[in-house]
Amino acid sequence: MNNQSEVRSTAAAFWRRVLAFPVVQIVVAILFVAIPFAIVSTSFNLFVTDKLLRRVGALLLAAVVLAGYSAFVRVMEKRRVTELSTQGAALELGTGLVLGALLFSVTVGILAALSIYHVTGNNGWPAMLAFLPACILTGVLEEILIRGIVFRILEQWLGSWMALLISAVVFGVLHLLNPGATLLNAAAISIEAGVLLAAAYMLTRRLWLCIGTHIAWNFTQGGIFSVAVSGGENKGLLRSTLVGPDWLTGGTFGAEASVVALVVCFAAGIVLIVLAIKKRNVVPAFWANRTAPELKPESAA
Repeated sequence: MNNQSEVRSTAAAFWRRVLAFPVVQIVVAILFVAIPFAIVSTSFNLFVTDKLLRRVGALLLAAVVLAGYSAFVRVMEKRRVTELSTQGAALELGTGLVLGALLFSVTVGILAALSIYHVTGNNGWPAMLAFLPACILTGVLEEILIRGIVFRILEQWLGSWMALLISAVVFGVLHLLNPGATLLNAAAISIEAGVLLAAAYMLTRRLWLCIGTHIAWNFTQGGIFSVAVSGGENKGLLRSTLVGPDWLTGGTFGAEASVVALVVCFAAGIVLIVLAIKKRNVVPAFWANRTAPELKPESAA
C-alpha cells in the first residue's frame, strides 16, 4: 500500500511540474478557450443562417471566450481572475475605446493631410453598426489569447521585456494568415499593436484597456473610415479611397500597415511603457532578483 501511495504521489508531483511549465500552461489555456469557441462557432455556422442572428452570435462567442479563459484561471491556476476584475473595468474599457478611436483617427487625419485618404461618399449608419459585433469578438478573442495567455504567462517566467517581444512577434506572425499579408505587414503589426497592447496590460495589470483599444481601433478603421482591416475589405460609414505608395497606404492590408500608423501607435505604446515603468509594473525574469512586491491590477487605467 505504501508503495502504491508513493507511486501515485510521484506521478502527481510529475504532472504538477509538467503543468507548471509555461509552454504547457499556454497550450492548456488556449484549449480552454478554443474548444468551447469551436463548438459554439460550428453550431452557429451549421444551424443559423440569418445575418442578424449571426452578428448576435459574435457577441455570444466573445462571452464564450471570456468564460473559457476564466475557467482556465480558476481551475488550473486556482486563483481569482483579477485581470478581468469588474472593479475599474468600465473606466479602463472606456479609456481603451477612446484611445483606439483616437489613434486611428490621428492616422487617417495625417493620411488625409498628405492627400492619401479621400472620402468619396457614405454608406449609412447600418453599414457601420453591422461591423461592430465582429470588432468586439476580434478584440476580445485576440486580447485573451495574446495578452491574457501568451504575454501574461511568459511574463511570469521570462519577465516583461522578453514577454513583450515574443508576444508581439507572435501577434504579427498570426496576421500573416490574413488575406494579402506580407512580412512587412506582420512586422508593422508587431511593432505598433504588439507593443501598444502589451504595454496597456503592463500599465493596468488587466485586460480591459487592451480589449477596448483593440475593438475601437478595428471599428474606427473599418466601421467608420471603411479602410481594410488586416486585409479584409470593409464598407463602413464613409466611402473612401487610399491613393499612394504602399508604405503610406498600407496597400491591400489596410492603413494599419502604413508607416504613419506604425509611428503613431508605437509612440503611444512607448508612452504606456513609460507609465508602467513609473508604476513599477515591470516584472523581472525568473533568473533575476525578484524582490519587488507582487503586482496587482490598478483601480483605474
